[in-house]
Amino acid sequence: MTRILEQLQFLRPGWTDLVEILIVAFLLYRVLLVLQRTRAMQIMLGVVLLALLYGASRLLDLLLIRTILEAAFQYGAIAVLVVFQPELRSALARLGRSRMIRAFQRLEGSRVAEEIIEGVERLSRARHGAIIAIEQEIGLDEYAETGSPVDARVSAEMITTIFTPYSPLHDGAVLIIADQIRAAGAILPLTQSTVKDRSLGTRHRAALGLSEETDAIVIVVSEETAQVSVAAGGRLDRDVGPDRLREILVGTKTAVDGVRAAPGPVVAAS
Repeated sequence: MTRILEQLQFLRPGWTDLVEILIVAFLLYRVLLVLQRTRAMQIMLGVVLLALLYGASRLLDLLLIRTILEAAFQYGAIAVLVVFQPELRSALARLGRSRMIRAFQRLEGSRVAEEIIEGVERLSRARHGAIIAIEQEIGLDEYAETGSPVDARVSAEMITTIFTPYSPLHDGAVLIIADQIRAAGAILPLTQSTVKDRSLGTRHRAALGLSEETDAIVIVVSEETAQVSVAAGGRLDRDVGPDRLREILVGTKTAVDGVRAAPGPVVAAS
């Protein structure tokens, strides 16, 4: 009896085991938060399905299926690193963010928002077309790779300079991550939804496309009408004034959700 109890000692976790369990649970939780609402979550579900299929093949002794899956799993670790590279990088970047750091970022975010608003107003007055994507929870690194790296502090002067006509980078999108302009001249995916408004150009369709695939806030300045639009969650809020833009960028989460949850068609009036 004593021997059996000794063998079952591992079922009585100590305080170090509890600490390890909490750390692992926290890490898994943070990774799942990053993966949610991304295409990587669909891939992860496919991996889980393959794992269940492999377990069933072992139970039912399905030799051919088990052999094929075992050969595929040999390269699974490398495949995961390649497929989930943007998400893993984003997850690692978010793990160290404490409440104090986030509070500082909110203050810094207000400065960044004012610089963006000032830059957008200047572009609108000059009728210079522009598209600016601001990263939220889902990373934009894969889109930044399609443009030219900038890595400059966000400022109204830098934004207006990039979108000056005939400049090398004015045709693409500017991607803003935290307080940095990460890339310019980036190529964004066009929306797959039907857009009935024929007046919307490539910039507006690209803004809608990115907002459908990520939770980014995308600002568009029309060079034909000087009108400012904001895309979020597959919705386009048109004729956005400075106050409304400030509300979206530095206001409450409800302001952004208001754009995403706008009823009716994809294109909504302000």
